[in-house]
Amino acid sequence: MIRLRHALAAFALSVTAFAAEKSPLKLTVQLDWVAEPEHGGFYQAEARGYFRAEGLDVTILPGGPGSHVMSAVATGKADIGQAGDIETLMKQAEGLPFVQFAAVFQDDPAGILVHADSPVRKFEDLQGKTIIARPGWPFLDFLKQKYQLKVNVVAQNFSVSAFLGDRTALQQGYYIAEPYHITKAGGKMPRFLSTWDAGFRGYAVLVTNKAFARNHAEALRAFTRAYIKGWRDYLEGDPAPAHAAMKKANANNTDEFMLFSRKMIIDERLVTGRDADGGPAKIGRLDPARFTQQIAQLEALGLLPKGKIDAATAMTTQFLP
Repeated sequence: MIRLRHALAAFALSVTAFAAEKSPLKLTVQLDWVAEPEHGGFYQAEARGYFRAEGLDVTILPGGPGSHVMSAVATGKADIGQAGDIETLMKQAEGLPFVQFAAVFQDDPAGILVHADSPVRKFEDLQGKTIIARPGWPFLDFLKQKYQLKVNVVAQNFSVSAFLGDRTALQQGYYIAEPYHITKAGGKMPRFLSTWDAGFRGYAVLVTNKAFARNHAEALRAFTRAYIKGWRDYLEGDPAPAHAAMKKANANNTDEFMLFSRKMIIDERLVTGRDADGGPAKIGRLDPARFTQQIAQLEALGLLPKGKIDAATAMTTQFLP
């Protein structure tokens, strides 16, 4: 009996040792932009060991102008990508096998930057104006239809120099970052005409290939648990671990810029949600009803073929905690 107990104890120890030595599953994430606080959830989860605690070895690939998130995820170069839900919906309608499985931002922080002393105060004031923007920006199509606007578009080059050089300029921008660069260059804090104030409420999302989702369901659940924990820790706790990691990934990051951007994310509740039910429990969540509304808006604009895609095929909540 004593020998049996010793044998069982030895077996139990060997199983535990095997589990402890089991290599973590490797996952690669392709970001849509260079490492900045908009990716704080990723970098905090990595720096604080939340991914590792879930049995994952996560590699974060920074993006930049011309990042090809969709092709990286489609070809398996990346397992997960950060993208806009509109961009993803359009690719899904073309038949590409993506699924949107978690939110980065509850509202896409894109909009139109307006000089502080500009007479442009509301969307109707854009009538006849010139906007520095990405050609084909769906939000502009939405504004033209909703407010019966006629505007001119000048292609942007991911710089605020043209905006700063013209007191009448209007420019597509990201609520989080461009205001910092404008004020740092000596300009006044710009005003912002946001997508959400116009009723065009898109998400920033995490996407994966449907085949990867089928074959690695538990890994995706583990990933989203760690990612959501990373966001909450980054927003409510000490952001220093993520900021140190983002400095290594992007030498242009400064402490001042990252603290400014983090505050912008917190103040506008981009991660936790702007609605009455917003809060920490909302981090990462996706609402099928909002997808249904946005699909209908894109169909009305002619950007999606009618009936080609619906919320049930575009997104899933099965990998959320």
